[in-house]
Amino acid sequence: MPEGLTRALVALTVLAVTSTTWPVLLGGQTAPTARPLQAPAWFVDVAGSTGVAFHHVNGASASRYLPEIMSGGGLFLDYDNDGWLDVFLVDGGSLADPATAARAHHRLFHNKGNGTFEDVSAASGIAHRGYGMGACAADYDNDGFIDLFVTALGGNTLYHNEHGSTFTDVTKAAGVGTATFPSSCAFGDVDRDGNVDLFVVNYVDARLDNNVFCGNAAKQIRDYCHPLNFKPLSNSLYRNNGNGTFTDVSRESGVGALRGNGLGVVIADYDDDGWPDIFVANDTTPNFLLHNTGKGTFTDAALAAGVSVAADGKPRAGMGTDFGDVDGDGDLDLFVTNHELESHTLFRNMGKGLFSDVTDEAGLTRPTLPFVGFGTVFFDFDNDGDLDIGTVNGHVIDHPELVRPGARAAQRKLLFANDGRGHMREIGGQAGPGFAGERVGRTLVTGDIDNDGDLDLLVSNNGADAQVLRNELGPGTTAITLTLVGVKSNRSATGARIRVTAGNRLFVREVKAGSSYQGQNDLRQHIGLGGAARADRVEIRWPSGTTETLTAVAAGQRITVTEGRGITARAPYAVNSR
Repeated sequence: MPEGLTRALVALTVLAVTSTTWPVLLGGQTAPTARPLQAPAWFVDVAGSTGVAFHHVNGASASRYLPEIMSGGGLFLDYDNDGWLDVFLVDGGSLADPATAARAHHRLFHNKGNGTFEDVSAASGIAHRGYGMGACAADYDNDGFIDLFVTALGGNTLYHNEHGSTFTDVTKAAGVGTATFPSSCAFGDVDRDGNVDLFVVNYVDARLDNNVFCGNAAKQIRDYCHPLNFKPLSNSLYRNNGNGTFTDVSRESGVGALRGNGLGVVIADYDDDGWPDIFVANDTTPNFLLHNTGKGTFTDAALAAGVSVAADGKPRAGMGTDFGDVDGDGDLDLFVTNHELESHTLFRNMGKGLFSDVTDEAGLTRPTLPFVGFGTVFFDFDNDGDLDIGTVNGHVIDHPELVRPGARAAQRKLLFANDGRGHMREIGGQAGPGFAGERVGRTLVTGDIDNDGDLDLLVSNNGADAQVLRNELGPGTTAITLTLVGVKSNRSATGARIRVTAGNRLFVREVKAGSSYQGQNDLRQHIGLGGAARADRVEIRWPSGTTETLTAVAAGQRITVTEGRGITARAPYAVNSR
C-alpha cells in the first residue's frame, strides 16, 4: 500500500475514534463508537481524556548517562480496595541538571469508577527520590492493603499503604533501601512462610564517575554506551521477616554469587513443584533461571533448562519478560524481549524443567527483528482463551541510523494474536489508534481499568507521555476475573496457581507481583473462556500448599476467593451499551 494512502487511512481511523468515551458503567456514561467491522483488535489511548496526565522526565544530557535511556516503570494496583484499578507511574529525573531533576515526580492516579482518574500524587505521601526506574507492589505485611516498592538510583523506597489513604516511607526501618543501578523488582513468597519476599534486579556499574565515552569521537557524536562497557552487578533478595522488616539474604541464598546485566524479572513456578522460581532477563549476558530448592537457596538452572541463551548458543539483550501458558498444555512458557536484529525469544516449556526455543516456529522471528523490545505481557486481549503477546519497543541510542540504516529511536508497539496452538500473527497495525505511532516504549502492563471484562494496557514511554490503551472489545460475557485473598498464604496470593477447565479446554494462570520491564500487571487473574458460558471447574493451589476447588462458575463476573472460604464476593462486569 502506498505510504500516502496508509497515512490517510490512519488519519481517518484516528478521527473516527478520538471522540469516544468509556462505555456505560455504574456512573452512566455515553457509549463509544463501535470498533470497525472485522478489526481483530481495537485499542484507543484514553490517557488524556481520562485524566492520566504524565510526561516522563528522562533528563537526557550531553553526558549520555546510561540510566537516562533505561527508565520508565509503572503498574496497575487497587491501593484503596474499592474494586477499581489505579495507576502508578515512575518518573526519572536528571543526573546532570538539578532544575530538571526537580521537575520529576512519580504519579498516583486514583480510578474514580466513572471513566476518569484523579491525580492524588500530592496527598499520597509518595515522594520522588533519586532517579526513578521501576516499581512493584504487594501486601508485604498482610494488613489487607497493597504496598509499593520503587527502584531508583540513589536509593530504593518501600512505601507502606496506610489503609488506602496515604503511603508512608518505611524504607529505613524495613532495611531495603540499598541501590546501585536497579531496574525491575518483584515480590514473591519464595520460602512459602506466608510473607512476600522481595527481589531487586541490578544492571551495570555505570556510576557517574565511570561514564566512559561512546559514539563517534571523530564526528564528536556522543551516544549511550553498550552495557558491556561496564561491569555487571549482582541482584538482591530480601527475606520478609514477618514483622515489617526484611533481611538481605542475597549471599546465603546463592543469588548474590551471580553477576549479569539484569533488566527484567518474573517470579513463577516454572517446574510446578510448588516453589516459586526466579527468571532474570540479562542484557547481552546469559539469562538466569534461579531454581528454588525449597531450602532457602537457589541454583542457576538456565543453561540446563535451555533459557540461558537463544537457540544459536548466543546470549541476547534481554530486557522484558513474562511467564504464561502460551500453548495451553498446562506448563508456563517464557517470553523475553531483545535488541534489534536478534528477535524476541519464546521458550516453550517442555516439562521436566526443560525449555525449547520455538521463536521461529511460533512466527516471532521476522516480525520482531527490527525492534528493540522492552515491556511485554502475556494476555488474552480477545477472551478466546489463548494467551496473546504484547510488546513495547524503543531504541537505546540517540542515533541508531548511524549503526543500521533505517533504524529508528522511536518504534511502534507489537501485538501478537495466538492461534490457539502457540503460533503468533502480528496484528499491531490493525489494532486501533492505541497501537499506532512510534515512541520509545519502556513498560507495558495489563489490567481491566473499567471492569468491563476485557484487558486494557498501560504504557510508559521514555521522555514522553504515558498511554492508557482501552480495549474496545466489549463486555466480557465469556470471561471471569479472580481476586485471590490469602489467609495462611500471603495476603496478595502471589504464587497461587489457578487451573480452570471449561468444556475440553484448560486455562492455567499464576499470580505474579512483578514482570514485564520495570512494571507489574493487575494481581487479579483475568481468564477468557473461549466462548464458554461458565467455568466447569476452578482449582486454586494456594502458596500454603492447600487446594481449593470451585465448580460451575458463571462467566461475565468478577469474583473474590478467600483462602479456605470459597467465593466471598462477586459482581457482574460493568454494563456496556454498545
